[in-house]
Amino acid sequence: MEFVTAAGGAVGRIGQGTWYLGEHPAKAEAERNALRTGMEAGMNLIDTAEMYGEGAAEELVGSAIQGFERQELYLVSKVYPFNAGRERIFVSCENSLRRMRTDYLDLYLLHWRGGVPLAETVECMEELKAKGRIRAWGVSNLDVADMQELLAVPGGQGCAANQVLYHLGSRGIEFRLLPLLAKQGIPVMAYCPLAQAGKLRRGLLAHSAVQKIAFAHGISSAQVLLAFLLARPGVLPIPRTGRAVHAGENAAAMQLQLSEAELAALDRAFPAPTRKVPLDIQ
Repeated sequence: MEFVTAAGGAVGRIGQGTWYLGEHPAKAEAERNALRTGMEAGMNLIDTAEMYGEGAAEELVGSAIQGFERQELYLVSKVYPFNAGRERIFVSCENSLRRMRTDYLDLYLLHWRGGVPLAETVECMEELKAKGRIRAWGVSNLDVADMQELLAVPGGQGCAANQVLYHLGSRGIEFRLLPLLAKQGIPVMAYCPLAQAGKLRRGLLAHSAVQKIAFAHGISSAQVLLAFLLARPGVLPIPRTGRAVHAGENAAAMQLQLSEAELAALDRAFPAPTRKVPLDIQ
């Protein structure tokens, strides 16, 4: 249950997200430097989507990867649900490739469930693989029922990943979805692993249980949140940052390992649900 580059190497245990990046020209150079800093530090998986800035994030990635060995990177993009059918997916994929300045994607994801039948999307994804435009395909924001439906359609077993929101304060996937994916050998890409901005994020980073562990290791609260996810088999967090210093901190978290006692303390402070809850997207 790991992602492997075209060169045959496993990707870093933490990837890089790009949601909201590339949308402000004045920030482009700093954001590009952040991505490059992350790649240089071993975070060679970069996730983006045609939705992010209507292609602006893909263009940012395309400029950031110049000078790096393409086969040692793992590039991921996502297709809008309304573009995920036979009439539009092939053009959408080509547009993403053009913006990212590459001739193939390592992984192409259905961004969320839409009106196009899953069977049609899977068939098209397999065609893109056969044409060499993508190396693998997967999904994003699909909960248990949708995953069960996907796995039942012809070719559905070829799903290589499910990207969902997952962090210490949002553990709903642990009740049913994560076990299902683990049983099928499908890794999870955890987006927003540090939570989005606002009260929830502050509540996580400032919580005494998190800060106690951070102090003990001489690390940041954000690194504790990443280490929590790294302790989950088959989970790869993809934090997003537009600052090189934070990219370096994220990469450093790949070396962290929390003790059983520390994980238990986090579990007490932020317990997982004991019943099925809706898939979180915030």
